Amino acid sequence: MAAETKTRSWFVNLLRERSVQIALLLWVVCSAAIFPLSQGTLPFNQPRLAGTPFRVQIYGTIFGWLFALIFIAVTYALTRRRAIPDMASRAPNRVMALRETVGLWIYGAVVMAAGQVIGRRFFGEGFGLHLNGSLFGMTRMTTPTQAWVWAFYNFVLFAMAPYLVFRSRRYSHEALNLKSANLRNDTLVIVVVLAIEASVELAAGDFLKLSAHQMLAGGGLSFVIHLLGTGLPVMIFIYAILMPRYARLTGSTAATVLLGAVSYAAVHIFEYWTVYDSLPHALLSLIFVLLTFITPGLVKSYLTVRTGNAWVHLWGYHAIAPHVTSDTPMIVEIFRIR
Repeated sequence: MAAETKTRSWFVNLLRERSVQIALLLWVVCSAAIFPLSQGTLPFNQPRLAGTPFRVQIYGTIFGWLFALIFIAVTYALTRRRAIPDMASRAPNRVMALRETVGLWIYGAVVMAAGQVIGRRFFGEGFGLHLNGSLFGMTRMTTPTQAWVWAFYNFVLFAMAPYLVFRSRRYSHEALNLKSANLRNDTLVIVVVLAIEASVELAAGDFLKLSAHQMLAGGGLSFVIHLLGTGLPVMIFIYAILMPRYARLTGSTAATVLLGAVSYAAVHIFEYWTVYDSLPHALLSLIFVLLTFITPGLVKSYLTVRTGNAWVHLWGYHAIAPHVTSDTPMIVEIFRIR
């Protein structure tokens, strides 16, 4: 009875959080806007969903965030006996934290916009945080050169440059969520979360249909390219630098997790399948980016908050699954690995 009362009290307190109320309202508004904006058809070119009925796509996107609750529950169970790091203490005072947060987002917006211009100029398609074909299937063939340029563009500007700047400002690896406070528990979380996600990806994808050589060569290449092009950029930009500042500015675990999740969605606004040729299409693109990436964003954010270690989400829920287990067939096709 006491445990039930405690659970109910925790849930009620969570619903009283302003950030949670805003998130739920935003979810309702976005979900309700899909049908009048789409008029029964979506403008996105997502080959893997080509045979999926319209309503299945809609409801799968709207309620996809419920899948994140599984990983959140598992992570909580695995970390319930450890000391949870005080992430807010790793950030500077509120004034400086706000200044650094705003400055980093202005910088990030410039990098994303420049990636669109440079990518279109030289390759006919802008640079996003995913290669064309990742997650939803190819809409055009990416060249090996483009794949490497994409990877190093994102790595240098989203990962290396911010890391070096904040290290030069004398932030330690611990202050940047890049040092484990409990290596044994962090490893356990990585192994369990990776096992769950990899099992789902392998069962649903085409990785196991590849030859042994394609699995090894293509999997290794996919790991390196995606580690540089999306794994490390996301980890450094959001989960190493922004997350402690969100914790300092909000003073709320729930708000920090939600801001981390929304930030993950925000850096994906220029996905290869998004369409911005009209106002309805632009609004649908923004809505689907938010609803699609809020699920992995919640998991990554919660893993980081519970462990205080940004590496946990990278190894457990990004670099290998899905970008090896799901995206290796795409890399095999791009690099013509036989």
